Amino acid sequence: MKLLSYIHEGRPGWGMLDRDGQVVDGQAWTGGRHASLKSLLAEGNDAWQGLRAPDPAHPRIALERLRLLPVIPDPGKILCVGLNYEEHRRETNRAPTGEPTLFLRVASSQIGHGDAIVVPRASDQVDYEGEIAIVIGRPGRHIAQDRAWSHIAGYAPYNDVSVRDWQQHTTQWTPGKNFDGTGAFGPWMTTRDEIADGAELGLETRLNGAVVQRATTAQLIFDIPRLVHYASRFTTLQPGDVIVTGTPGGVGFKRNPPVFLKAGDVVEVEVSGVGCLSNPVRGE
Repeated sequence: MKLLSYIHEGRPGWGMLDRDGQVVDGQAWTGGRHASLKSLLAEGNDAWQGLRAPDPAHPRIALERLRLLPVIPDPGKILCVGLNYEEHRRETNRAPTGEPTLFLRVASSQIGHGDAIVVPRASDQVDYEGEIAIVIGRPGRHIAQDRAWSHIAGYAPYNDVSVRDWQQHTTQWTPGKNFDGTGAFGPWMTTRDEIADGAELGLETRLNGAVVQRATTAQLIFDIPRLVHYASRFTTLQPGDVIVTGTPGGVGFKRNPPVFLKAGDVVEVEVSGVGCLSNPVRGE
């Protein structure tokens, strides 16, 4: 099942992408109980799995008529993982750590599939970071690693776009990771029932059609159950929270010469079996 959030005729909504390229209106599908995808997840008990097949009478909208929003437009928490592929750790000359490196991204920095990544006036050092995001579907604290999969609702591509000079102003990364128009998230969430727990997922980032990053989840330093376990030890994970699992090697600022995003570029992040996120780039 592919679940997404959108704007249609000026109004926010959510729905399921049908096989014919039509999107079933989620609010109508759930009898008006859920105005957002996050609301559906918050119902608990893997509510998305209990949905009946949409009735032919439920309203449908052609995908191309929608402006897609971030999969979860209003997550309570976006926990991003740094330095979680060995190749990327080495290219940044960072020492190994015994625990995951986490930082926060704010919801207002996010954009959806098709929206433009913004090169801000304050910098021209804007860099791609293709990643795999997991969406939490069941709340939990102190989640054991062997139970972590059951707390995941689904997966989506993510582009954790970074403004490198602002990221490096101090030892704290927050400014460089939270410029408006940077965190691209979409186009949809592929639900966990479509992907076997622990299956190896491929990740590929393309800049103007050329592959710049390629990896699989087998190369993660801290795997998905470890990330869920670690995060839940200090905060209660809630439905709709997002964990962005890290970027592989090949980022632009470590290339020779460096490669930074500029107006007119197009960046794609594709996750095998999940979807392909595509965003143009424009100036502020």
